[in-house]
Amino acid sequence: MEVKTSLLDNMIGVGDMVLLEPLSEDSFLENLRNRFDHNEIYTYIGSVVISMNPYRSLPIYTPDKVEEYRNRNFYELSPHIYALADEAYRSLRDQDKDQCILITGESGAGKTEASKLVMSYVAAVCGKGQEVNKVKEQLLQSNPVLEAFGNAKTVRNDNSSRFGKYMDIEFDFKGDPLGGVISNYLLEKSRVVKQPRGERNFHIFYQLLSGASDDTLKKLKLDRDFSKYNYLSLDSAAVNGLDDAANFRTVRNAMQIVGFMEDEVQSVLELVAAVLKLGNIEFKPESRCNGTDESRIKDKNDLKEMCELLGIEQSVLERAFSYRTVEAKMEKVSTTLNVAQAYYARDALAKNLYSRLFSWLVTRINESIKAQTKTRHKVMGVLDIYGFEIFEDNSFEQFIINYCNEKLQQIFIELTLREEQEEYVREGIEWTNIEYFNNAIICDLIENHQNGILAMLDEECLRPGTVTDETFLDKLNTICAEHQHFESRLSKNSKFLTDHSLPHSCFRIQHYAGKVLYRVEGFVDKNNDLLYRDLSQAMYKATHSLIKQLFPEGNPTKVNLKRPPTAGFQFKASVGTLMKNLQTKNPNYIRCIKPNDKKASHIFTDSLVRHQARYLGLMENVRVRRAGYAFRQAYEPCLERYKMLCKRTWPHWRGPAREGVEVLMADLQVPTEEYSYGRSKIFIRNPRTLFFLEERRRQCLQDLATLIQKIYRGWKCRRQFLLLKKSQIVVAAWYRRYAQQKKYQKIKSATTVVQSYTRGWQARKLLRELKYQKRCEEAVTTISAFWHGTQVRREYRKFFRANAGKKIYDFIIQRIMQKYFLGLKNTMPPMSPIEKNWPARPYLFLDGVHKELRRIFHLWRCKKYRSQFTEEKKAVYEEKLEASEIFKDKKALYPSSVNQPFKGDYLEISKNPKYQKLNSAVDEKVLLADVVNKINRANGKGTARIFLLTKKSVVLADQKTGQVKASVPLPDLASVSVSTQSDGFFALKLKEGSASAIKGDFLLSSEHLIEIITKLHRTGATDADREQLLVDISDEFLVQFKQDKVCVKFIQGAPKNGNSVSCKRKNNRLLEVSVPTTA
Repeated sequence: MEVKTSLLDNMIGVGDMVLLEPLSEDSFLENLRNRFDHNEIYTYIGSVVISMNPYRSLPIYTPDKVEEYRNRNFYELSPHIYALADEAYRSLRDQDKDQCILITGESGAGKTEASKLVMSYVAAVCGKGQEVNKVKEQLLQSNPVLEAFGNAKTVRNDNSSRFGKYMDIEFDFKGDPLGGVISNYLLEKSRVVKQPRGERNFHIFYQLLSGASDDTLKKLKLDRDFSKYNYLSLDSAAVNGLDDAANFRTVRNAMQIVGFMEDEVQSVLELVAAVLKLGNIEFKPESRCNGTDESRIKDKNDLKEMCELLGIEQSVLERAFSYRTVEAKMEKVSTTLNVAQAYYARDALAKNLYSRLFSWLVTRINESIKAQTKTRHKVMGVLDIYGFEIFEDNSFEQFIINYCNEKLQQIFIELTLREEQEEYVREGIEWTNIEYFNNAIICDLIENHQNGILAMLDEECLRPGTVTDETFLDKLNTICAEHQHFESRLSKNSKFLTDHSLPHSCFRIQHYAGKVLYRVEGFVDKNNDLLYRDLSQAMYKATHSLIKQLFPEGNPTKVNLKRPPTAGFQFKASVGTLMKNLQTKNPNYIRCIKPNDKKASHIFTDSLVRHQARYLGLMENVRVRRAGYAFRQAYEPCLERYKMLCKRTWPHWRGPAREGVEVLMADLQVPTEEYSYGRSKIFIRNPRTLFFLEERRRQCLQDLATLIQKIYRGWKCRRQFLLLKKSQIVVAAWYRRYAQQKKYQKIKSATTVVQSYTRGWQARKLLRELKYQKRCEEAVTTISAFWHGTQVRREYRKFFRANAGKKIYDFIIQRIMQKYFLGLKNTMPPMSPIEKNWPARPYLFLDGVHKELRRIFHLWRCKKYRSQFTEEKKAVYEEKLEASEIFKDKKALYPSSVNQPFKGDYLEISKNPKYQKLNSAVDEKVLLADVVNKINRANGKGTARIFLLTKKSVVLADQKTGQVKASVPLPDLASVSVSTQSDGFFALKLKEGSASAIKGDFLLSSEHLIEIITKLHRTGATDADREQLLVDISDEFLVQFKQDKVCVKFIQGAPKNGNSVSCKRKNNRLLEVSVPTTA
């Protein structure tokens, strides 16, 4: 994006209306339209900023833009609201001048957004720090809260401020924000009970119903359906572009940041819910015996829920809606309310409840954002207040709003003229009085203490007797009939004039912005703004934490019979305070204009903009600024901008800037009456002179640009030529180098070929000589060898013939053995002990050696395999080996147990908490723990028992309880009997006469029979003092049960219950075990 270095550079239209030529209303509007069409929404009138609402987002508010306008002169860049905000902030920070920014315009013109932009810019450029950032965040987050409770959707604006707001932001000496104070003016509380067609109530009602959780709504006794509440208009409940649910979350978050406690937020929401419930209360008429009418509530459910929310007794509030008590000195008179009066009381309570809640919110926010230090602060005020309003039906609200704008226009003209006059005096320029329309006469018509409209309205409201809007209008016709800015039907008729556009019930005031017709209907009621004392006292009796604060006049101990001040009186006092506050500060103005009524971008309605320009007094503002000198500029930037127009000042002026400007103006022959020299600025009277300078500068810039282009092109061509020349020299040098290298390579290659041929010829010649010499030497050696051989054979022939056969045999046998061992080495089998492969023997005579070597190799690799075992693994294999010695080829169950490792502790008795008691009862280390079945001799059925084997004993315990049933020392075991079948039955036979033999032998069954018998046999074998346990393997053996001996016999067959082993009692002396036949 191009950065402009002056207001006059690349200007679209005229950036400052003071420079507009010719100046007329049409040219003024055409300039605004031209800039608006090119997205230039800001235009200056001197130091005043005109802001056009674009109704869309523009990329002109980025952080880069903030930095671009930071610490820059007001006229240095193109018009922008940031320029005004920066000028105000720097004046406050550097010159210690309190500032105020007045933002005016009609609804929908963008006043609220303009105030947000000013505050966000100030927040961006001021200091940083944790405390400073907290203050800035609180100041910025106060806006969403106030917008939710004070803004509403209107036909002109989807987020229209229905109250005036003035915020004083306080800064320390460094320019860092310390806090702020907010003042609110005239909340449009009538909107709470009634909204025009196409408009909504305040945002908070819709946000609460759309965004609150179901639990919150249940606590507040609310329903999400808008149609259930009489105070909410349904034709505009949903607004395009407004997400009420998301905005509610934003408001809750903003309240938390500002400093609201959770109970305070809940109290505020309860009051909002109470207002909605209040609107649903309806009345019906009832006739009393004395003939008077009174009202009764139709459905008391909403009243009951409202009373529960506010903590009010239902009967108290119900009576307050039916009766009115009037106190006069020592007397009290109670009268009944008819239906119309009851509805008036209900709506008055709703309006007062909401407006007082809004005032409490402002007060609560001020408590959070106020400056904590008590030292003197610098202050920047931001005023966002309603613009001048002219509707088809104008009432009391429009009257006091327009009164406020009259006062603002008055102070605007006064401060603008004062600022002009002060600058002229400061610069030493003669001041000439400026003729302008002074609207003080209009302000006096409204606010005069004796004959002003507001004073007469208050007088009428306080007057005893029958008071109506018509009596008020009659009073106006009597007192103001001769005023030149007041018109009514009666006053005009008294002058024998006829104006059918002026109804009898209306009056018209000629404001500075035009004539406005006011309908007097409702003036008296709205000015009175009465709330019956019964309702105030009922509210004060509430137990709700906020209600007592909002209705202090309801305290029965502090009854004040004095009539409360009227709405007009309060607003007049507020405006007076505001005007005094503004007059103590340096003003900065933002005039907001909306280009169309359709809220659409790229549409510029001439009639609407013309109307706003008139009532904002923009043309008059331009004329005031142009009455003296239209343009003024400091000497340094003026000389810097126009110095190229004079040869004496171009390119550098060595003296003071003022002397340079004087030389420049003299050289350009500008008439002396067209400008004046101030102390630090030059003042130009007519815009034509400025445009003359700009035109000369433009032509000069074109000439300079042509000169710069010529010089640049010559420099570029020379640079290109020198570059080409240098490149040509480099290319030629590289080429010559390459050509010489190629030539050298050819000569070198040829020389190498000649050398190789010569060396080859010499080598071949030498080779032939050496070969000949070698053949000669070999021939001599061969002849000598044959001769010596012949001599030796002749001498030793007889010895060779005697021993040749044996030596040849030994040599052949030696070679065969050598070849055998080498072949065996290369074909050795793997080192696995179970590997049975072995190389085949090559010769029959090696059969014995071959077998012996195979045996030795097998023993050696078994030894190597055993050396890898740990002690635990050795023990396992030793147990497996012992099991093989006991059961191999004797017990049919053994083969299936070979590949099953002996685990020993199958119950993990030391880890299982179930067997903690049993584990503590056994002192020795448990070698085996398993569940076995103890066979009952009576029926042959088994009972589950825990079988424990230690180094000293065998223990049988109950599986469920872990209680020890029997403990047999190993020395008391005589033998173990098992069958040859694949069953798991075994009998532990005890020695006769031992202590354990009293109950007899044990007949048991286990799935780990092989492991149990092996460990029993191994445990007995390791003890030197004990006899080795005898293992009897037989299909029939005797078992001693107490005094009887029973024969246990094993047979093969097909048991009834599948493949399991079954045991049956045949008689008192025989137990038969049926074992399934194995395939």
